[in-house]
Amino acid sequence: MTMTKPTPAAPFNIGTRGSPLALAQAHETRDRLMAAHDLPQDAFRICVIKVTGDQILDKPLREIDGKGLFTREIEEALLAGSIDIAVHSTKDMPVEQPAGLIMDTYLPREDVRDAFVSLNHKSLADLPDGAVVGTSSTRRRAQLAAGFPKLKVVEFRGNVQTRLKKLGDGVADATFLATAGLRRLGMDDVPYHPIDPDDMLPAIAQGAIGIERREDDSRAADFLAAIHDAPTGQRLAAERTLLAGLDGSCETPIGGLAEIVDGGLRLRGEILRQDGSEVLTDDMRGPIADGPDMGREMAARLLAQAGAGFFG
Repeated sequence: MTMTKPTPAAPFNIGTRGSPLALAQAHETRDRLMAAHDLPQDAFRICVIKVTGDQILDKPLREIDGKGLFTREIEEALLAGSIDIAVHSTKDMPVEQPAGLIMDTYLPREDVRDAFVSLNHKSLADLPDGAVVGTSSTRRRAQLAAGFPKLKVVEFRGNVQTRLKKLGDGVADATFLATAGLRRLGMDDVPYHPIDPDDMLPAIAQGAIGIERREDDSRAADFLAAIHDAPTGQRLAAERTLLAGLDGSCETPIGGLAEIVDGGLRLRGEILRQDGSEVLTDDMRGPIADGPDMGREMAARLLAQAGAGFFG
């Protein structure tokens, strides 16, 4: 089928949140599409959509109606046809999407690691007892409580720039950001130190840009196929199946990482009690094509160990 290419008169509309990082991810998507299809920049329009998670900044995310906080309004625009595709940080995406939508395109994954950020310290181990660490992540809070119980954790919300300002204002001694976000924003001047996944397993799908479209939109499907990164898709198929099996959201203390190693897939998973009092882990290897099956099996194994009420 010959695809009708977008033009300045009928541009391809790309939906995104309005934070600097979200815009950087939308621009990367646009630039890859421009290069893949030999199109000018004005054949695309970046459409900024306000989402609930960016508008309510005075409450922890876990106290707000949980799933879809950073996606709901964008998906509504996609279903309404006012945008052609939506660009997301995949770690913010619920595993269940609204009927009629699908996310089957991923850009090459960036660095998956969490970044320790501090103006005066180089690592968590350098922090003195009682030091204040700011984070809005339930996963990171639980991992800190488990590994560094003598640190004090405070709520830290906002985009990258907001969190860095809070750090400079002395609200906390340290915080965490995703290394991928700092790299995409070109923020090499930020004093950050990536944390090995062996020491802090990242959020599921961290570092991956996912592109959502209407399921029946064959034009968008054909258009996006040229920029899809298959290895990233294979890794996320395992991770997001693990998340689905655990019935998790971005506000559940779950870590997970799939890696392609020696021609096969390694999948690691971790669940934590919210107070860090118990941590359960698993590690599996298998063929790449078995990633979703591995995710389902790992979820079942972790839940069997956890028992009822583990996340409560």
